[in-house]
Amino acid sequence: MSPEQCRAARGLLDLTQDELAGLADLSSTTVRCFETRLRHPKRSNVVILRRALEAAGVEFLDKGGQGVRFSRGRE
Repeated sequence: MSPEQCRAARGLLDLTQDELAGLADLSSTTVRCFETRLRHPKRSNVVILRRALEAAGVEFLDKGGQGVRFSRGRE
């Protein structure tokens, strides 16, 4: 997941960075720094963020380009 995909997924779900941090049980600083590329977080934290967004109803489009959309059945 790229920082851009993370921001787009949050936008689809209408989540703030703080709300995503709460869903992922990570600090808000971790989310902010990842999305703004201030520092690269541990790979495990990116996986945790992605899983939290997927559990909330987002599907990541990694093949054939990068993007996000609502999971099927949620549209």
